[in-house]
Amino acid sequence: MTTTGRPAPSALAAQRLRAQLLSGAPARTVTGVTGHLLAIQAQDPRGARLAVRARTSGLRAADVDAALTADRSVVVSWLNRGTLHLVLAEDYWWLHQLTTPQLATGIARRLAQEGVPPADAERAAGVIERALASDGPLTRAELRERVARAGVRTEGQAMVHLLALATLRGLTVRGPVRGPVGGTEQAFVLVRDWLGAPPPPLPRELALGLLARRYLAGHGPATDRDLAKWAGLPLGDARRGLAAIASGLADRDDGLASLAGQEDQEGQAGECPAVPDVRLLGAFDPLLLGWASRELFLATGGPVITVNGLFRPFVLVSGRGAALWTIAGGKVVTDQLLRLTAPERAALAAEAADVERFLAPSR
Repeated sequence: MTTTGRPAPSALAAQRLRAQLLSGAPARTVTGVTGHLLAIQAQDPRGARLAVRARTSGLRAADVDAALTADRSVVVSWLNRGTLHLVLAEDYWWLHQLTTPQLATGIARRLAQEGVPPADAERAAGVIERALASDGPLTRAELRERVARAGVRTEGQAMVHLLALATLRGLTVRGPVRGPVGGTEQAFVLVRDWLGAPPPPLPRELALGLLARRYLAGHGPATDRDLAKWAGLPLGDARRGLAAIASGLADRDDGLASLAGQEDQEGQAGECPAVPDVRLLGAFDPLLLGWASRELFLATGGPVITVNGLFRPFVLVSGRGAALWTIAGGKVVTDQLLRLTAPERAALAAEAADVERFLAPSR
């Protein structure tokens, strides 16, 4: 138990928090944190930016926007589990190759449910490609107008799935940010225009090994089932990836996989890395999406963070989700917290101030 009466985090929780860059030295850049985690869930644009904030020091939301817009060093695309993720531009190619082919059947089924027959879906994909080639980058609304003009249904969720179809075919990604800093409007671009010519495809075995190694760097220790769920791949593929890097894995007695030396990042074997007193994490934070179970980071009797597939912003206290929070009028507002120590209260105030600084428009 800690001095506050809360259970101390387990060694496993402490190791995963370190792998997630939520304890220890932070990353220095947007690309540094994105590359370390490999893929950051990004259907909530503010949540993806806040995931970067929590794992870096001194950056602003504008830095994420610049990486997406000016640098083209990161992009957003439908990848793991058919969900939007923020990834390095250089990682887009092999992750798309590895994680999207199995999604085609589901997209076709959803389009049929939305009243879009295959011939119309094909026509829409062509319209999107030609529109971006001639007029891109274009927003969803701008592409919707062009697709509707071609006589293809765009009502309901039809347009979302048509955009996903073009993305899964390797035609498009989400690139530059439109509007205010930290805005939700991200324009679509042609992959070939935005990222240039693709590199040679990776053989599948090499790609699975790369996936396993990069996943463990940001999520280890973990199991094969954790990797499979996070990537949206069959369990057999996860096992093949881990087998491909077996020589680089640590010897463990608990059945978990971690990279050799991952438990000893402080330079002293056997010591758990320090756990932060308080962290404010955004919607869909990677800490709750990286493994088959998220119970390790949920406080007993704590708030309901996940509702109907939505992951709300939450306060991490001593490694566990202890309360929800939101932004109101540019200020952080937290739900009622359990009794905090003086250091924890100071850490909460510092975190709130840093979130407000991070999200504020640059001067």
